[in-house]
Order: sequence, then C-alpha cells, then structure tokens
Amino acid sequence: MISATLPDHITGLLVDGEWTTPQSGQWLDIIAPAEGQPFGRIAGAGRADVDAAVASARRALSADWGRLNAAERGRLLSRAGLIVQERAEELAELEARDTGKPIAQARADITACARYFEYYGGAADKVHGDTIPVQNGYFAATENVPHGVTAHVIPWNYPAQMFPRSIGPALAMGNAVVMKPAEDACATTLVLADILREVGFPAGSVNMVTGLGAEAGAALSEHPDINFISFIGSSETGVAIQTAAAKTHIGCTLELGGKSAQIVFADADPALVIPTVVAAITQHAGQTCSAGSRLLIERAAMKTLLPQIVEAFSKVRVIMPHMEGQLGPVISSRQKTRVERYIQIADETGLPLLASGQMDPGLSPDGYFIQPRMYGPVPRDHRLAIEEVFGPVLAVIPFDDEADAITLANASDYGLVAGIWTSDSARALRVGRQMQVGQVFVNCFGAGGGIELPFGGMKKSGHGREKGWEALREFAAVRTILVRHD
Repeated sequence: MISATLPDHITGLLVDGEWTTPQSGQWLDIIAPAEGQPFGRIAGAGRADVDAAVASARRALSADWGRLNAAERGRLLSRAGLIVQERAEELAELEARDTGKPIAQARADITACARYFEYYGGAADKVHGDTIPVQNGYFAATENVPHGVTAHVIPWNYPAQMFPRSIGPALAMGNAVVMKPAEDACATTLVLADILREVGFPAGSVNMVTGLGAEAGAALSEHPDINFISFIGSSETGVAIQTAAAKTHIGCTLELGGKSAQIVFADADPALVIPTVVAAITQHAGQTCSAGSRLLIERAAMKTLLPQIVEAFSKVRVIMPHMEGQLGPVISSRQKTRVERYIQIADETGLPLLASGQMDPGLSPDGYFIQPRMYGPVPRDHRLAIEEVFGPVLAVIPFDDEADAITLANASDYGLVAGIWTSDSARALRVGRQMQVGQVFVNCFGAGGGIELPFGGMKKSGHGREKGWEALREFAAVRTILVRHD
C-alpha cells in the first residue's frame, strides 16, 4: 500500500505566500480512490477566501513579482523543475494515492511536471515582439504584456501535470495567478505550490484556493478583478466559465471533453496499433479527455486485426496503485456510478461484449474499481458512440473506406484528438488534414505529455491552446506602439 499524505502545514489556501485556514470554516476530506477512505483534509474555500486570494495576486503585480524581469521569472520556474525532479518519488506516491492511478503512471506524470517547469522557464525571456514597417516618419512595434491576474481551474485526473501546464506559461509571461484545483484530487498541486513558495516566487504571485466547484470555483470565475480564465474540465462547466468571462469582458481558454477516434486501416502495423489502442482507453481508467474511446476499424480488418486487439484488451489488469498493471480505480463513487450506468446501457441495448479486463484479487473492497469493457460493433447513433463516458469503455465501430472513416470520425460534437493508423503515408496525410480536431497522431497516440505540442480542441472540445509556445501567447496581450519621429 502507498501511505503518502499531505504535509500538515499545507491547508489548501495559499494567500500572500502563506498557508492559511479558511474564513468559511469549511473543510473537505481527501479520499483515496483505491481505498475509499479519507487520508487528509483540505480547506473548503468560500467567497471571502477567493476575494483574499485575488487581492493578493493584484498586489503582487505592483510589488516584487511585478518588478521581476523575464529572465528572473524563468530562473524561478527552472529552479522549481529541479526541485520536482529531486522530490520525484515523494510526489509520485502522493499523486498515485490521491488519484488512484498506478505508481508507474504517477512517476511519468511527475517527469512531465518537471519538464513543464523546465520548458516555460527556458521560454520566459524568448517571447519577442515585432517591428512593423509603416509610412515614413513613424516607428511601429508590438510587445507582449501580461493580462494581470489569471484564474486557473483544473480537473482531478492529472493534477501533477495540469498544475505546471496551466500556470507555467502564465507565470512565464508575468501574470499573477490564482488556482482552484479539483476537490476530488489536488494534494500534489498543493505540494507543488509549496515548492514554488520555497524556491522564491514572491508573495502573491501564486495563490491556491481549494473547495467545491459550485462555491470556490464559481466565486473565482465570476470575480470582477480577474483578467483571464484558463479552464480544463467538462463541456457543461465550460459553458458556465465562458458565460462568467463574458460578463466581465475577459478572455478564456477552454480545454473540454473529447470522444476521440482511433482510425485503423487494414494495412496498419499490428505491433504499433494493438498496445497503443488498448492503452489509450485504459490509461488512468479511461479518465482522460483525449482518451481513444472510439475504435474505428476498417471492415477488412475486422476478422484479422480486431481479434488481436480483443485478446490484448482481455489481458488488461485492474490493480491497486502500488501494483504493476494498466489501470486503477476511477476517482470517486459518483464517477463509478456514472461509468457503470453507461455499461448498463450497453448491456441493456444488446451491444456485443468483445472483451473485459481482469480484476486483481488484491483490490480493496472499498475502492472505486471498474472492470474495463470493449463493445462492438456499436451502432453509430448509440450513446456509447456519441457521449463521453470518461471511463475504461471502448466502442468499436467499423467503417467501409477512407471517405467513410473521415465522415465517421468527424461525426462528433467533440474535436480534441484523432489517431490514424496506416502504412500509406499519403493516406495518413489526406485523412489527417481533414480531421476536425486540435491534434492528429499518425501511427502513434500521445507523446509523453506532449509538453511542446500545442493542445486544444474544436467544437465542444473548447478553444484556445495549452502546451508548447502557443500557450505563452494565450497568457499575454499584444500592445502596439507607434512613434512619430520626423
């Protein structure tokens, strides 16, 4: 068993560089999904706590934080990355217990976490403006200026990655941040915030408010003194976030849900396809916005390649976080009920069950475990083919030819990621350029966190881009300066 806990001095509210207790007087239990039991508690912030955090960030912009130049901001971020590497195992164990994911996945997440800090630390002093040729007698230039106070609302599935992915580019550009992590899993984000405090980020530059989304999250997104919002989560909550941003006339980035397609042609390499397709839906129990939840497979491969995928899927093992295997529990009893409802719908409507995973005999009886399932063929209008389950449930849908594959892949309200599997490079490019998604992977799926790759969606998967260089541009406004000199 993993016994990692949150340090006693960390309460969940970081304001003016100090951990404080909630003015609301509310506290929330931290539940270990694999155990179904609490292992600590965090503050349940109310509106007054959010007000204090935003005010702290506002003061920081005109104090020590606002006076740092880009190179100095970059050094602080880079230093944080080094500390994360030094404390990697401690952080990984806390992440595994808090989210329920296997320790191997948690270690990979911490590696990605350090890389985000490293990437944005190195980028901080390299975001340049432009000079613009204009009429004689004038000099024109642009510069990138921070929005001011930025709000960051992140989900519970990858907190160790989401923390630096969201605030890294914001801090690099000189914003002061207020983050509201998900109450279901945020312990690692609080330790990471404490690391930023320890490496020398000035008071007020980084603020944390834990609590319920309907209370702390709503208070933050609706706050009149916020200048920009970054949100990662469900499409439904994204509507509320965007509405709140509109009321105060500020910008926002939204990275929302997905129903991503894996398009497998008959000429695909089985050695590449099989393990990746299985991992893309079972990683973190399918609780990934970019999970490959729709397996679109050419009819010509239904009798050859599909049986091999089924065999690999049936060997997937559900484990406790400290064990070796592919997936652990879902995050909560509420999420377990949601996923099991989709499984019930699949069974009641007569969908053929192609494969199910194995449940390790050492699982805790109180954990939120779900046996992964693979159904097919799934009708194109079935709820399992259309709706985001956010669990380890794979829908197999056959297609006839290239044109049919493109139509089927794009027949979704979502547009986050697509995978294309084929030995025909020309076809891969033709199909990839017609995908209505933000990222297309050819003969692969994912890229170790994809720190350098712009990430975001189309349609109901949101707008704006995280990761890579594009994220830096999201957290700055362009100011044009025109000087007459004749």
